[in-house]
Amino acid sequence: MIQLLFLVLFAEGVLAFLLLVKIGPLRELVIKSLDQLKTGKGPATVKTIAGTMSVILLSSLMSIVKIQNKGAKLGTMSPMDQVLWRTHLLEASLMGFTLFLGFIIDRMHHYLQKLIGLRSSVGASKEEVERLQKEKTELKEKEEKASKEIKRLQEEIASLSENLKKVKLESEEKDKRVESAESHVAALQKQAADLLLEYDRLLEDNQNLQTQAMGYR
Repeated sequence: MIQLLFLVLFAEGVLAFLLLVKIGPLRELVIKSLDQLKTGKGPATVKTIAGTMSVILLSSLMSIVKIQNKGAKLGTMSPMDQVLWRTHLLEASLMGFTLFLGFIIDRMHHYLQKLIGLRSSVGASKEEVERLQKEKTELKEKEEKASKEIKRLQEEIASLSENLKKVKLESEEKDKRVESAESHVAALQKQAADLLLEYDRLLEDNQNLQTQAMGYR
């Protein structure tokens, strides 16, 4: 029994050491082994073994108390009682250390799993941050291109506006020229009409004069 407890305690110590210190892939192997142990019927088996050891530990402690009480009543313990007391004390100590170390291993495995999960989350977060930074850089480049394009379009719009103003001024000048030409044409037409009337009057006067001259003859 004592040799088996020493063997279990040694095995638990090795497991705890491998969980604490990363030596190549050994930590991952230990974690995977504990993961498999905690699946299926593993937890029930471990609980059963822990319960059995607790009962044996309690029995050993009760035996130690009985032997001490017996020695207290007799005033001294016999050599056989001393051997039994030391044996029960060693068994109780080994079982207590075994249960305590098993609990420590379970907690270490639990927190290592959480740590691995957090590292995975941090890795995913880093990738997400890198992706967002890359997208931010791309958006910034696109924004710069868009600002340059907007600036170019604004310059083109300003140039077109100036050309439009020039065309508008030229159009207004041409409209003024057309209006002036139309006014001049209208004046010429009126002058031509007046000249025609004057010509008709002179022609009539000429005919009258010729008629009068013919009468004098």
